[in-house]
Amino acid sequence: MSLTRQAARPKFAHTMNQLNRIMKIEQIYTGCLAQGAYYIESNGEAVVIDPLREVEPYISRAEKSDAKIKYVLETHFHADFVSGHLDLSEKTGARIVFGPTAQPGFEAHIAVDGEVLTVGNATIKVLHTPGHTMESTCYLLSDAAGKDLAIFTGDTLFIGDVGRPDLAQKVVADLTQDKLARHLFNSLRTKIMPLADDIVVYPAHGAGSACGKNMSKETTDTLGNQKRFNYALRADMTEEEFVKEVTDGLTPPPAYFPENVMMNIQGYDRIDTVMQRGNRALDPDAFEAAANETDAILLDTRDAGVFAKGFIPNAINIGIDGSFAPWVGAMIPDIRQKILIVTEQGREEEVITRLARVGYDYTIGYLNGGFEAWKEAGKETDQIESITAGEMAQRLQEDPALTVLDVRKASEHFSEHMIGSGNIPLDYLNDRLSEIDKNKTYLVHCASGYRSMIFNSILKSRGYDRVINVTGGFKTMKESGLFQISNYVCPSTML
Repeated sequence: MSLTRQAARPKFAHTMNQLNRIMKIEQIYTGCLAQGAYYIESNGEAVVIDPLREVEPYISRAEKSDAKIKYVLETHFHADFVSGHLDLSEKTGARIVFGPTAQPGFEAHIAVDGEVLTVGNATIKVLHTPGHTMESTCYLLSDAAGKDLAIFTGDTLFIGDVGRPDLAQKVVADLTQDKLARHLFNSLRTKIMPLADDIVVYPAHGAGSACGKNMSKETTDTLGNQKRFNYALRADMTEEEFVKEVTDGLTPPPAYFPENVMMNIQGYDRIDTVMQRGNRALDPDAFEAAANETDAILLDTRDAGVFAKGFIPNAINIGIDGSFAPWVGAMIPDIRQKILIVTEQGREEEVITRLARVGYDYTIGYLNGGFEAWKEAGKETDQIESITAGEMAQRLQEDPALTVLDVRKASEHFSEHMIGSGNIPLDYLNDRLSEIDKNKTYLVHCASGYRSMIFNSILKSRGYDRVINVTGGFKTMKESGLFQISNYVCPSTML
């Protein structure tokens, strides 16, 4: 992870320049998680908001400016990643801060609503904003003169959206999404909307995160723009309208979310321990022995096209260069699952780190030399057949009984799909495996080929041998002009 400051959007570039003359504010955005952490520095003191699991980059950033990290501020108990608050506090002496009602299983400062923290010449005001979760808190940054400059909104307010109000009920059953949505309505209107329009909004997530429904690809904005364009901040919106709109269309969250929440509440192994456990180079014989003697999953993180041409039998493919961590979380139900890694040489630590970000701490080694070493050792290999859209059309013409299976989200399939195709979203493969017939041959596609290879590799590992991947996915199918495309759900049963 590198600490890079997100480029300011032109419409409030002047505001951003003013901020950075007064203090340093850096957004550390991690694309694969669509997550924004923040580094703020003033007069030799710094705070980090919502840090990722690996903390050395934050420490190095502070050392570069000869600054001391005074606080680690948490906007809430995160569900989509494991925060680095414990490691960062232990290594720097920084105090961990949560908002009101938080009950962590470790030492932390539980701030009261309205409490003011001092950082150098700046102040940070604690604004308790329950709704996404009950402890959700925003942090309002002001200069030495008391001028409000920026607000760090966590999962309370996103750009174009607000936090989903159904995640906390996975941990506390009494917190229904209706109750949480009403809390969120009140928080937005009493704590955030009264603030000045020129305040810069820094949320915890952007487009692609499962913590909201329809976030913008932009990762910062002014509060004034959000009051004008964010559906959830309409001034004339009633509470009932808000509840209906914010809860409409919510899909089940990834299965690993409650597990990450509990790790963030109760604590976890230090990242150094996790890295040491996973960073074990195993030669092909030792790797094979570990696979046979443990219940470890073989996780191959190479590109889908490379994987298809040859892989270790029973390995599953989740490419490191895609939405890696969220798909690991969706497809491997148990975060305590032992994992053996096959990846490109030089990327082993990256894979272990990115697994740890979402709580998969039990990597027990990697194949030294990668798949090439496995082949050179004369070990057994497997393949998944891949065909182009043109080849797919030809095969369907020769054998109309072939089944086309679309593994995109239901909403994607509904929007546009090949007439006659079935739909089992990758997210639900574990739940709907019984619908797939081992005696049928499936032509499997997603949007581009990334998800379909995950799908096919999992089926292969479970004994479903008659799967064929469509390279390039729906995009190439549509562009080929060889298929009838519909934007209506096909009534026939395809499976």
